[in-house]
Parts: sequence; structure tokens; C-alpha cells
Amino acid sequence: MKLPDTIYTASTWIVPILIAITFHEAAHAFAAWRFGDDTAHRLGRITFNPLKHVDPFGTILLPALLFLTKAPFLFGWAKPVPVAFQRLGEPRRDMALVAIAGPLTNVVLAVVSAALIRLAWLLPESMTPWFVQALYQSILLNLILAIFNMFPIPPLDGSRVVMSLLPKALARQYAKLERFGFLILLGIIFLLPMLGRQMGTDLNLFRWAVAAPLQWLMPILRAIAGVPL
Repeated sequence: MKLPDTIYTASTWIVPILIAITFHEAAHAFAAWRFGDDTAHRLGRITFNPLKHVDPFGTILLPALLFLTKAPFLFGWAKPVPVAFQRLGEPRRDMALVAIAGPLTNVVLAVVSAALIRLAWLLPESMTPWFVQALYQSILLNLILAIFNMFPIPPLDGSRVVMSLLPKALARQYAKLERFGFLILLGIIFLLPMLGRQMGTDLNLFRWAVAAPLQWLMPILRAIAGVPL
């Protein structure tokens, strides 16, 4: 029986989203544990069980609402992994390594997804279109997550890398932006594009910042997949 188009399309996103956020957060938790902080480990966050990482609103309700209303993009978040940076072996260095672990894992998932497309012919013909579409969504989603999370805006992962590189006095001042981080992100993702439309100009900084590295990375993934994406 053929699924309605909306359900079919949603099903090709749900599995990649759950895998992407689960592996991303589990990677942060594992890296923190290996570098000396067992906070996330004690909370059971080193796991591939998505229920441990899902935020009911940020992971489920908001993306579902954006999808059903046919918004031009999806936006959401998972439950943050708690890290006591002062408990890490070398806090400044290890803070950056813990931060990079999540986006790096997303890049690996994108590469694995591309490689799996080469195996699509092993599946029954009826399953191949769904399998390939879900893997394509996985490639796109994981690359966007990796790029987005490396933005130098607290509390995104990129900000932890910046803090580890700044002199301590500047790092402390920079860290204070975290209390406004969510508002800054909302402004960049939602308000600036709306303002740009009113002014008749393109102020979609989010699209600019993601599109350039995505254009550079996608040909590599196409080559791995062996098919046009």
C-alpha cells in the first residue's frame, strides 16, 4: 500500500534526524568521559538510545510544526550534553576536542550514508527509492548539522573551539554571550531574513554561511555515493 506523500516524505527524514542527533550528542558525552569528565556518563548519555537525547519540543514538536506548515527549512535541537569543563584533563584543549566530536561524527555519518547508497541495489526494488531518499536526507542533514554547529555563537560547538583559543580574559567575556546565544540564533535564522524581505535585500546569513561549505562538500559525497545527488 502506497503511503500518502506527506507521511512518506516525513518517514525519510525521521530516521536520519534521530540517528544524527543521537550520534552527535553521544559523541560529545563519550569524548567528555574519555577526557576526564563523567557527568554525561553518569546520566546515561553515552548511548545510541535516542530517547536519552531527544528534547520533546526542540527535537519533535518544533520540527514537525515547521514540516507540516511547509516552512522553507527545518530547525530544532537536542537535549544538551552536560560537561563540567573544569574536570577535563586539560580544560582548554579538551573543551575544543569535546566540542568537535559532535560535528565530526555528523561528517562521518554523511560519508557512511553516501557509501551505503552504493549498496541500494541489494534491496528489493520496491524499497530502493525510500532507502536512497532517506540516505540523501541523511547526507544533507548531517552536513548541515556539522556546519551549523561550528558557527562561533555560544552555545554552539564552534564557540567552545573559539573559547579554547582565546586568551583567558577574552574567553571569559566571550562566554558571557551564551546567555543571549539563543536570541542571537533566532535573530540570524528568522528575523534577519524577514527584515531583508521588507528591505528588498537578502539578509539570510544562515543560508550564506551554510551554502558555501555545503557546495564544497557535496561533490565529495557524490563521488563516494557514485550517483548524482
